[in-house]
Amino acid sequence: MTMSTDTGALSAEEARRLLAAVAQGRDRAAFATLFGFYAPRLKAFMMRSGMAASTAEDIAQETMLLVWKKASYFDPARAGVSTWIFTIGRNVRIDRLRRESRPAAVASAFDPSDEPESPVSGEAAVMAAEREERVRSAVALLSPEQADILRLSFFADKPQSEIASQLRIPLGTVKSRVRLALSRLRQILDDLK
Repeated sequence: MTMSTDTGALSAEEARRLLAAVAQGRDRAAFATLFGFYAPRLKAFMMRSGMAASTAEDIAQETMLLVWKKASYFDPARAGVSTWIFTIGRNVRIDRLRRESRPAAVASAFDPSDEPESPVSGEAAVMAAEREERVRSAVALLSPEQADILRLSFFADKPQSEIASQLRIPLGTVKSRVRLALSRLRQILDDLK
């Protein structure tokens, strides 16, 4: 096996031979040459993509460790050595970003409705009961048509088109009765204060 005397350059053919030596015989000298050539380039590539120097160096080292372990998987018919090594580096970087962002993803997936509701204080329960009684009294003062439409719309949660079908009245009549009923209800509740 021939090694490049110029450490700044490594031909595609030399890189293939070195990687084959690593794959077939676990040649440490061949790996050291590959490491010396590709690790600084991987680090620079990662730093250009916005990574801190220490993180970029970690990714370069992890990538070269995978090159050592997976050298036998390299297929020169599918890609060049540089492309193969930089693809491994890219995948290592993506995996690292996923691992680092997972706690944030878990936190963003947290739904506040998952928390149990705090117990209602006695004062809040009394105030809610008083409010409900005021609304019931005010609804009782509405005309039967308006009271029925409010019950169907707000308490039965039915859409206005369904109310119109059920009561066999035009949709416009339902809408105007709801509007008039709410207006009258506001007036009654203001008077009950």
